[in-house]
Amino acid sequence: MEFSTLILAAGAGTRMKSERPKVAHELLGKPLVRWVIDAAQAAGSTRTLTVVGHQREQVIPLVDDTTIVVQEERLGTGHAVMVARAALEKTGATPAVTAPPAATAPPAPAPAAAVPAAQSLVVLNGDTPLITAATIAELVALQQDRGAAACVLSCELDDPSNYGRIIRDEAGEVLGIVEEKDATPAQRAITEVNSGAYCFDLAELLGSLNTLSNKNAQNEYYLTDVLGILVGAGKQVCAHCIEDADELMGINSRAQLAQATKAMQRHINERHMAAGVTMLDPDLVWIGADVTLQNDIELLPMTILYGQTSVGSGSVLGPNTRVIDSTVGRDCVIDESVVLGAVLHDKVSVGPRAYLRLGTLMKTGSKAGTHVEIKNSTIGENSKVPHLSYMGDATLGVDVNIGAGSITCNYDGTAKNPTLIGDRSFVGSDTMFVAPVQLGADVVTGAGSVITKDVPAGALAIERSSQRTVADWVAQHSKRDKEKPQLD
Repeated sequence: MEFSTLILAAGAGTRMKSERPKVAHELLGKPLVRWVIDAAQAAGSTRTLTVVGHQREQVIPLVDDTTIVVQEERLGTGHAVMVARAALEKTGATPAVTAPPAATAPPAPAPAAAVPAAQSLVVLNGDTPLITAATIAELVALQQDRGAAACVLSCELDDPSNYGRIIRDEAGEVLGIVEEKDATPAQRAITEVNSGAYCFDLAELLGSLNTLSNKNAQNEYYLTDVLGILVGAGKQVCAHCIEDADELMGINSRAQLAQATKAMQRHINERHMAAGVTMLDPDLVWIGADVTLQNDIELLPMTILYGQTSVGSGSVLGPNTRVIDSTVGRDCVIDESVVLGAVLHDKVSVGPRAYLRLGTLMKTGSKAGTHVEIKNSTIGENSKVPHLSYMGDATLGVDVNIGAGSITCNYDGTAKNPTLIGDRSFVGSDTMFVAPVQLGADVVTGAGSVITKDVPAGALAIERSSQRTVADWVAQHSKRDKEKPQLD
């Protein structure tokens, strides 16, 4: 089942009231348009094209794995297909960007031989993140099995307001789509609505563009009109009616984004719970689409897992924990902490209120405790950074203990410098390591030391100024204060 996909992502989304284009807004940590592209590719799309327009400099980086087509003027969904025509006609590699045609008229028809007769094209809106790969595959299969010129994705709604209605004849065959503003009272009573997703025979679609008109109140070319053109030409048009209305949900406002987020949160959380993940309150756990979880994981309230994150069996995350683009091993505990771009091996303990940044590697049995920040560092097996410390650009061996308040002074104003601490070393509280510096194995540092030189294995490193004690200072100081003249 081969097909290509055209994603329409050129709109402004003015109701979002945002400096960002609508399709760049995120749902569970992923831009809206990426949800649609990933669903199409998971369904088996062999080639994906994306039509961009409004603030495209923000959209292109999100879709740079697709063929990009620029729609300079947004003159309707049909016009978006017109500007993509040259790219659609190519059966091999395509240029990164296809220049748009003149906006005043459809481009000239292409020779029929330029398009393989059996090629299918799925057209999706970039603001419909809830559509699934399974639904897309079913849509394509129906179009190809029927040999239809087009197949529209539809759904029955209790309240069909604001949707185009699917018009059928007495035999149930699709005649076309009528927009609500153009519908008669009888047509408005129809509850089967258009999702805006289609699968076309590509040759039939491109041929219909030659007669597509913009003679309407908006002076725009509507892709919905193509179905009527095909039916009028004696071509078969069918509809794939799905049960889950959430898949039709388009995002046009912040309220709709929140509604879609809640729907996707529910779908994802139910899937993970069915696979053996415990959630104390699923409404207070947010998991991205690309997160992988093993069974017997417990997710406590206010836990967020986004990006390319994986968590091993037996781990407990939360409460108040955010993990993004990180790997968490088995039997780990992450309590009230933030983990960004880190790798945790098995039986690692993090938090509460720890911050693991990009490049952190926590080996088996290691610990990053309360108010600890670690960046671009390796914490060896069974080594501990228990509390109130910063380890940056550091490498700790096995069984190292870092005392409270210790810091690697890794930045000299120009470059980041490394600190190496050998196996079984014991670092006294409030030790500063002025990098670059290296400690051998079994080193001990005295509390309050500033280590500026390498320390050999088995040595004690202590750096302190001499302590001065002034006897009876408090009493003498208090007496002087009393003898000072008092001002009224």
